Amino acid sequence: MSVVRIGTRASTLARTQTGHVADALTRLGGFEVETVHVRTEGDRLTGSLATLGGTGVFVTALRDALLDGRCDVAVHSLKDLPTAPAPDLTIAAVPLREDPRDVLCARDGLRLHELPPGARVGTGSPRRVAQLLAARPDLEVVDIRGNVDTRLGRVAGSSSGPGDLDAVVLARAGLARLGRLEAVTEALDPHVMLPAPGQGALAVEVRTADLDDPPTPVLAALATALAALDHRPTRLAVAAERALLARLEAGCAAPVGALALVDGPRLELEAVVARTDGTRLLRHGLTSTAVVVRDGTGPDDEPHDGPRGGTHDGTHGGPHDEPAGAAQGGHREQDAAAAGGELADLLLERGAADLAPVGPRS
Repeated sequence: MSVVRIGTRASTLARTQTGHVADALTRLGGFEVETVHVRTEGDRLTGSLATLGGTGVFVTALRDALLDGRCDVAVHSLKDLPTAPAPDLTIAAVPLREDPRDVLCARDGLRLHELPPGARVGTGSPRRVAQLLAARPDLEVVDIRGNVDTRLGRVAGSSSGPGDLDAVVLARAGLARLGRLEAVTEALDPHVMLPAPGQGALAVEVRTADLDDPPTPVLAALATALAALDHRPTRLAVAAERALLARLEAGCAAPVGALALVDGPRLELEAVVARTDGTRLLRHGLTSTAVVVRDGTGPDDEPHDGPRGGTHDGTHGGPHDEPAGAAQGGHREQDAAAAGGELADLLLERGAADLAPVGPRS
């Protein structure tokens, strides 16, 4: 068999996510997979994501390993990727997205509305802080960081940590991939907490030259396998979410949430920009009819128990403007990205920059 080297961060979650991609490539292309562990700045340094320099701290070292030939493929959590394109690299596949919702993991099986006044809830995300306080201004939100086990160990009753908090908020996707969904006491409805753009999705990145003109039969076969792994509804959904984030020029410290759901030619996108203290939220939605999903690429949707951001299961709602765009029959990411840019412009027109560090800097 041919060997394909897959670069990944060394955390348990990153290795698990990469393992899913490796299994898929083995199934689709018959490859033998070698995993290359890469230590990133985000793994080495402590402190909040904002103080470390943003999402790129989890990405740069992996991209360097890809560019200098230490690996053939790099697997990222899509929400960690900066929105600007990386020179000489291409996201060759966006696999089927996990449920993108945030979840509450609380002591005694409590749900968000059941937490007592003054309950201490841990999260390191300004987006989660803002939406938590908008829903429950009586909570005390505590800044935390660390891997999944470290964060779960902060919940009272834990046998593996200090148990100094009443609850933590995490991404459901990570817990699902780790087989830790038993820790979830409530999946937070997107009406209460919109996820981060790209949350729940993976990005499989390769050297652009290996796609355009594969130098070996192995890399040519890899390109074919990655094309089969790519899930078109997920790719279009995250393209809209990331385009919104890019147009807002929002950094990791900006409390911005977004979720796109695709149903045939319709893409429904909802976004929120908030004050970090939760006292004001600006939330709007947009429907585009310029996006067509079924073009013969990618696997069919699979059954799931919550919103994936790539398929529409009727759980997504909120205010929506009139359909944007009339170009029926397109199969382009540009259409999805245009919807994201349009909604970002609407948010800016309605005062998003007064709430958070978004929009063009003077």
